This record gives sequence, C-alpha cells and structure tokens, in this order.
Amino acid sequence: MAVMMQAFYWDAPKHDNKEGEWWNFVAEKVEDLGKAGFSALWLPPVSKASDHNSMGYDPYDYFDLGDFDQKGGTKTFYGNRAELEALIAKAHKNGMGLYADMVLNHNSGADEEEVNPLDGQKRWTKFNPKSGKFPRDWNCFHPSRYEQVMMEGENFAGFPHLCHRNPVVYTAMFEYARFLIEELGFDGFRFDFVKGFGAWIIGLLAKYRYVKNDKEFTPYVVGEMWSGGEDIEQWLDKVNKLTDTQIAAFDFPLRYKLKDVCDKPSYDLRNLTDGGAVVMKRPMHAATFVDNHDMGDNAIVNDKMMAYSFIMVHEGYPSIFWYDYYNNGLARPLTPNGIDALIIAHHKYAGGDSQILHADPDLYIMQRVGYKDDSVDQPGLIYVLNNLGDKWSGTSVKTKWPNQKFAPIAWDGHDTAHPDERTTDAEGNSEFPAPPRGFAIYAPV
Repeated sequence: MAVMMQAFYWDAPKHDNKEGEWWNFVAEKVEDLGKAGFSALWLPPVSKASDHNSMGYDPYDYFDLGDFDQKGGTKTFYGNRAELEALIAKAHKNGMGLYADMVLNHNSGADEEEVNPLDGQKRWTKFNPKSGKFPRDWNCFHPSRYEQVMMEGENFAGFPHLCHRNPVVYTAMFEYARFLIEELGFDGFRFDFVKGFGAWIIGLLAKYRYVKNDKEFTPYVVGEMWSGGEDIEQWLDKVNKLTDTQIAAFDFPLRYKLKDVCDKPSYDLRNLTDGGAVVMKRPMHAATFVDNHDMGDNAIVNDKMMAYSFIMVHEGYPSIFWYDYYNNGLARPLTPNGIDALIIAHHKYAGGDSQILHADPDLYIMQRVGYKDDSVDQPGLIYVLNNLGDKWSGTSVKTKWPNQKFAPIAWDGHDTAHPDERTTDAEGNSEFPAPPRGFAIYAPV
C-alpha cells in the first residue's frame, strides 16, 4: 500500500538545467506526486561532496547541506539547507515521507595527504570541513588502530573508507543520522553500497531511539546490496538479527529478470516464478524497482511498462524512477496506460497473497486474493502479462471468485485497445487476455 519515487537520476540537475535548484524543482512537483498516490520520495545524498557539482556519492562534509563556500561553491548540486527543509515540509504536507541516501563509507575531496603509520602508505585522509563537524584523519579510515583487518567489506573506486569502529566515526554517523531524522525531518534511510561496510552499523543506526514530534520514531530502512539473491538473503539475515526485522533490500534479481522480459522478446516468463527474486521469498523485505540512477547503459530500453506493471501488482515496496515517470513520459496521467493507473491499481486493489494461476513461456497470469481490515479494503485483482509480439493472448484460469464480473482498470502494450469486461462462471473460471507485448489488470466490480 505504498509507492516510492526515486526523485532524481544521474546528473539530473545538469540535464534538467536545475543545477543548485533541484530541491526547488522537486518541490514544484510535490503536490501532483501526492495526488498521484506516491507515499515517499527517496532523495539523493544531501551533503557537500568532493565537488559542489557532484551527485553526492563521494562525501566530504556530511554537515554542509549547501551553506558553506567549499569544494568549488556554496550550494550543493541540489541546493541548500533552507531549500531542502522547504521541500521536506511540503512533501509532509502532501502526505509523503522522505528517505535520505546514506553514504557511510567512501569519502573523497580530502584537504591533505598523510602517511598511515600502520602500513606506511600515503592517502588523502586529512579532512577539515568548514561546518566544523567531523574533522578526520588517517585513524578514521582503514587501516585503523580500531580494527585488525583492512576493512569489513569491498573497496569502492579506491576512495578511503571510514572505519566505523573508531568511536569518533561511530559517534559522527549517529549524529548525522539523528540530524537527518530529528532536525531535518527525514523519515527513513537508503544505505548506499552496503557491501562496503559491516551490517552492524546499519542495524545500530536503524535501532537508535529517534524522537519526532515528541514520540519515539522508527525509520524505514533499505539497503543497496547489489548482488545475487543468495548474497542478499545472507545480508538480510545478518542485518535483521540486529533489528525487529525492519530492514529491506532492493530486489536486484527481480530487476534483471524484468530487463530480460522487456528487452528479450523470447524470454521465458516461467523464469518469473522460480523464486530467485527477493519479493518471492521475503516480500516484506523487498524494495522492487525497474531502473535507477546507476543502471546507465544497462537501462531497460523496450516495453518498460511491462516491468512496471509487474512490480506494481505484486508484493514488495515498489520504487518508480523519476527519469521514467517524467523524462520518458511514462506517467501518462488520466489514461489507463501509464504509471499513474498502476499506482491506483496498487493502492485500491493489490492486497493479499499473490497466487500464480498460469505460466508458460509467453503468458503469465496471477491473482492477488485481496485483503480487508478496519482500515484497508483491497478486493484483489487479476494480472495478465503477454510476451507475444503480434497478438492478444490469454487463457482460461480458475480464480477465487465465482460468478464475478471483472473490469479492466489498467493496460498497455503494442495495441492499446480497450479490453472487454470478463465474468467468471460458478467455479471461478474465465479467460483473461492482454495486449501483445503488454499487460492487463482486471478488478472485481
């Protein structure tokens, strides 16, 4: 019952001619995004990086949000603190939360090189940020006196990686997280490159007793474990032992399956049923997505609405990519053929368990069985994905609904003709078709 917007893409301020004005630009869209049904915005890193026109994934001064003249300018690539706070306030007013992108390891832009006496190597590890907060030297990085091993995870781009076991670093990371939640008003965290550091620090930051509006507050937390299903499973097990199983992971295995669905017309749709995706095994811990800022040349280029339809009707917490919604024009408001229609389907109908009714190389049919309690009434739906490129396709399936009329509520493909209504027989059987290289969603009426 929630939909996230990744509210940026790589070099977005430059490409949209909004350098230093991205927070204001996103704020202009907030009211419409709230009306469309978005629940939260995932924002890029807010801190000053090694250059004021950096995307922020190479942090220099964690506590400079665009108010100190350093690293080539005063504002960050996105704006300053006042503009960020105005965006957060406006998002909250329109019913949306905000997730901060947390880069806790690879730092850049140091002011001096220095020799690490533990290994005699010279590195750029002397940081004197103008905010005056979290100055650091070689002992804040690996190798450090506080750790016997070089580091707990993988290296990234040769940047110096923080040693979180140093009390100075540990304290700074807690203060930074507290600052984002309690002072700026963020509602959760997306942790970048979690391969690069120990899961324990995420668990501890997640379980800190934050206070918002005079009440204890538990943030939403999701990690970027860019790996296969087994590695993600192991990471989720490790990090959730430290919490109340609150931490999610982006579903990279599902995303690569969906790329094949869209970009390989002969892809066997039965691969969607094999359980390799996070959402199939741990739906409560899956953040599903189609593309993001890191995909670059690996972005999906064909029939992308097939992928969006899949994540919007299944379990998991779906993330919509700003570039697709706006720059690629896939929002398609006030039509049944775009992301806006899928958001409506997600909120109003996609409740209860997912049950696969049919799967062959070219046709996938699933039902959400529905869910109802005192605050939620989602009656369920039928979802059809058609891989054939030249014709409508469907087959008779046995649903949970006998003698039930169904109306199409969202569809798209190489033919956008309006699908017909369907009615099941006394045993719940009916045929549900979808357009060529497309999908159709039917809801009980």
